[in-house]
Amino acid sequence: MRKPATPTRSRHGLIAALDVGTTKVCCFIARAEGALEPRIIGIGHQVSYGLRCGAIVDMDEAEAAIRSTVETAEHMAGENIRQVIVNLSGHQQASRLIAYEISIAGHQVGDADLRRILDQDNLLQDQPENYELVHSIPVGYSIDGNRGVRDPRGMYGQRLGVNMHVIAANAGPIRNLETTVSRCHLEIESKVSSPLASALACLTDDEKKLGVTYIDMGGGTTSIAVFFDGELVHTDCIPIGGNHVTTDIARGLATPLSQAERIKTLHGSAIPSVSDDRETIMVPPIGEDGSSEPYQVPRSMLVGIIRPRLEETFEMVRTRLEDAGFDKVAGRQVVLAGGAAQLPGARDLAGLILDKQVRMGRLLPFEGLAESVSGPAFATCAGLLRYAMMNSSQKTEKAFRPAEEPASRFGRIGQWMRENF
Repeated sequence: MRKPATPTRSRHGLIAALDVGTTKVCCFIARAEGALEPRIIGIGHQVSYGLRCGAIVDMDEAEAAIRSTVETAEHMAGENIRQVIVNLSGHQQASRLIAYEISIAGHQVGDADLRRILDQDNLLQDQPENYELVHSIPVGYSIDGNRGVRDPRGMYGQRLGVNMHVIAANAGPIRNLETTVSRCHLEIESKVSSPLASALACLTDDEKKLGVTYIDMGGGTTSIAVFFDGELVHTDCIPIGGNHVTTDIARGLATPLSQAERIKTLHGSAIPSVSDDRETIMVPPIGEDGSSEPYQVPRSMLVGIIRPRLEETFEMVRTRLEDAGFDKVAGRQVVLAGGAAQLPGARDLAGLILDKQVRMGRLLPFEGLAESVSGPAFATCAGLLRYAMMNSSQKTEKAFRPAEEPASRFGRIGQWMRENF
């Protein structure tokens, strides 16, 4: 059983990321070495239990999975951790853009004006009931209605406006996650929306600036993040993932779930080929004693099960983007990541349905990242570390502190933006 870390033991220079997903739990521990990028020194991951569609449904099973994963990472790092940065997955998140203004009475805009307009009390007025604020990201300012202002300080006008991207999540699942993590003798240092964390691990600066739609196909959910002009402007989550494909195969072929997962991994494809009818797959039937003989089915039958589910997923992504008004904002670039996106043909099918250019997401280089966990299925955990690198100040003891303080020109607002994005 994992014991609490000794309070007197120094944790300076350490940062721990905990990805609690539907199909796996993953923990990365990194150490900062001066001004250099943090180096990953501990890795742990295992099959997840007690979660469904990104939300905890069995605290005991989820606690056991988290404990085991963290202990493995701690053993590899030779350190005990006290705080973790954790992701918030699941489809019960609300993303919206809020625009509002304050009067500045013609004087020069200063830091005090920015603190006043970015006051979170302004955001909580229209907060959905039983939802908790997770991120508030300023995506643009205006002076007297003139938009496109990146930094309004030093400018004059009568009214200062801001567009804020606000991400909120259902308070119930958050409390369940907090309780489960605390039962593992860990504190949550920061909570990060899964679409944001995953995107930070795979997207380049050019993609975020020019506009891109990022789609992370996980085990229980498919997350969406839209970037434009370098800022995150929209997130969404669909309660469909790779597990649903596995379940469809198990039902369609009357085989156990474990065998359905194996068949999907070895033989699955979203795009039919001319040889599918000639190729056969051995399918073990469902049986209590395991003595039943496997039977053969053509590979075309498997493709006929997988393709409709992936088509449904991408069609739902397209519909969600159209309904939110972001189908054109991000241009024609799509980055596809996540374990379920590794199915052959998923990229081609996404390009066909979304009518966009699609590339497969790859993790940006990270010092110490093992080859076995460098695939896009581990993007969320790696993205949590990158989020921590951008988060340059904390009120509590920090695991990683950058070598330089924010430049005086940007002051507290620049620091605030890095803390929240």
